[in-house]
Amino acid sequence: RGLGLEHDHGDAADVWEGATDAQDLSLRVNALPGFGAEKTMIFIALLGKRFGRAPDGWEAVAGPFADDQPRSVADIGSEADLLDVRAWKKAKKAAGQQKTD
Repeated sequence: RGLGLEHDHGDAADVWEGATDAQDLSLRVNALPGFGAEKTMIFIALLGKRFGRAPDGWEAVAGPFADDQPRSVADIGSEADLLDVRAWKKAKKAAGQQKTD
């Protein structure tokens, strides 16, 4: 199912507010143009961690981005958080790991 403003009555928030559960939210976000599996998980983590707008069980569909590691934009709420995310990613890269490891 393709989603977009034409399917959500012009209200982008309906993508998450209209979701029946975490799995439905994942399907809705993944259907958006430009969203693959990783960006979908990050967006759901952003909704859950930063905005409290994800349904129960969002952690399961957000995968590793739901944890307490500073690995993505979902973990940035300040300039200090941004520096933490950058340092964490740099350490992962130096260790030959991905941000999902």
